[in-house]
Amino acid sequence: MRNAVKATFHILLASSLLAAGSAWAARTQAITAGGRIGTLKFEVHGTQGRPVILIPGLECGPWAWQQTIADLQRNHVVYAVTLAGFDGVPAPAPDAKAGTLLDRADASLLQLIEQQHIDKPVLVGHSIGGTLSLRFAGEHANLITGVVAVDGLPIYPGMDRASDTQRRAIAAQIGAKLAAMTPAQFKAAALPYMQHMGVIDPQLAAREAPLVARSDLQATSDYMAADMAADYRPELKQADVPILEISPYNAPDFAAAAATSGQPVMSEAQKAAYYQSLLANAPHARVVSIAPARHFVMLDQPAKFQQVLDDFLKSL
Repeated sequence: MRNAVKATFHILLASSLLAAGSAWAARTQAITAGGRIGTLKFEVHGTQGRPVILIPGLECGPWAWQQTIADLQRNHVVYAVTLAGFDGVPAPAPDAKAGTLLDRADASLLQLIEQQHIDKPVLVGHSIGGTLSLRFAGEHANLITGVVAVDGLPIYPGMDRASDTQRRAIAAQIGAKLAAMTPAQFKAAALPYMQHMGVIDPQLAAREAPLVARSDLQATSDYMAADMAADYRPELKQADVPILEISPYNAPDFAAAAATSGQPVMSEAQKAAYYQSLLANAPHARVVSIAPARHFVMLDQPAKFQQVLDDFLKSL
């Protein structure tokens, strides 16, 4: 279990730290509206077409969807959200009655849809944003048209083999380890994560690493612990909408992991099948693999990613 905890910590820190920066400041997309609802900040791009809500991962902002927004806004109204505590958005004051920051993000997503009168949007979430999208589908399938989860799952990979008690203990331990980091350590961890787990292109990793510091360390710890402890698989039985899970795969990474562990290499098909098993309760879920790509598949393979996304949207 100790090795599992260490591996889980590094993988989740990966999801978190990769999530932090790009040349978003140089974007050209026009923002037509925006504001804050609950714990979410949102931007609106485009003026007509089926609405799409983009939810970034840990420590991410709309910069993570830069190319996606540029492609989608021609035919869709795009709501790009940022979770409180990430990408310079202040973390809210603790509120035990409102639950974790992940719980509050879920409630705020409902508020966003209702208050902005967003008619049956498609939720597209990356990492923890994908997990949040799947959770929402299990709760409010009648309010949405479909879900695209980009390397985000209803339970954290590997945690399906742990009991509820073990999962909560591991989550608490990981959250505490992250919260104990100094700001300097938190920032320094970004570059190696992005180089080895986030994206394949080292220049892209170097460009994005500095923006990690825009996120709040305690908020990141809160989201991570909540994500690690959660299991939304039972609720997926009520997620009666089309769900697409995008599984990135980079063969050298899995070969290296197998060499270190002494275990067989997990193939691309095996990884996709494992992801499919975690979505078994969802009535209409399927998995598509994109390779070569790491966790930020939309940055590593923007053309392939956009084609898969466009095909899904056209099928609805």
